[in-house]
Amino acid sequence: MAIKDSPEEWEVRASTTPFTGKKTAVRTDEVVMPDGSAARRDYQVHPGSVAVLALDTEQRVLVLRQYRHPVRHKLWELPAGLLDVPGENPLHAAQRELYEEAHLKAEDWRVLTDVFTTPGGSDEAVRVFLARELSEAEGERFEVAEEEADMELARVPLPALVRGVLAGELQNNCLALGVLSLHAVLGGEGPEALRPAEAPWPARPFSV
Repeated sequence: MAIKDSPEEWEVRASTTPFTGKKTAVRTDEVVMPDGSAARRDYQVHPGSVAVLALDTEQRVLVLRQYRHPVRHKLWELPAGLLDVPGENPLHAAQRELYEEAHLKAEDWRVLTDVFTTPGGSDEAVRVFLARELSEAEGERFEVAEEEADMELARVPLPALVRGVLAGELQNNCLALGVLSLHAVLGGEGPEALRPAEAPWPARPFSV
């Protein structure tokens, strides 16, 4: 048997949205179980996100430190952001985030991995890109606000990030997933074996 996730959708008898926020919402579904009973499932409805593992020629990863109020931590993270427009091309969103958060552009883009961040409580899907051949972006720097106004940026060698993840010192999910995936890629077939940047993403279909 192939070990591969597969799409499936169980019957929903009723659905309500008790809360709608600025970017996300909470939905309550009454889902029919295999034995015919029904169970209530509450979950966050999320537009989806992209994250960028930007790797320079010295094998350093661009990371940023940002306050995250729900967990009361400042976390080291990859540049990342929401898919603000339904059907938005995730590559274009990733390029925008790299520009806005780091004022960088990249010539080589590949899909590093795709993930459902918390499938038991949210439908959020994230595509993590590998970006290489970095250079400064043209034009003025993007004006940041709110939590991003306090952001710190650094370039950290990949092995140091891998050690930090395994030691429990770096806990952002996209950072952990990205650096461990890249570590595996570099020890295996190499970045050229990764999917192209415009690879289909069934979790968040988009226009090329």
